[in-house]
Amino acid sequence: MLTYIKESIEELRNNVTLPSKAESSNLMVIVAVFSILFALATWGVDTVFSKLVQLYFNNILN
Repeated sequence: MLTYIKESIEELRNNVTLPSKAESSNLMVIVAVFSILFALATWGVDTVFSKLVQLYFNNILN
């Protein structure tokens, strides 16, 4: 286990590079846009299913 931790730290020091501020900003905007689109899609599907279930139960009870 200790060897694994040491090798992980070594790999982080030698092989991992952080993106620039500009690249980070661009990626953040992309993630935000897709998160909003996914939330809107989920809301839309939820609304449609809610209406369908409501219509189904209204027809059964009446």
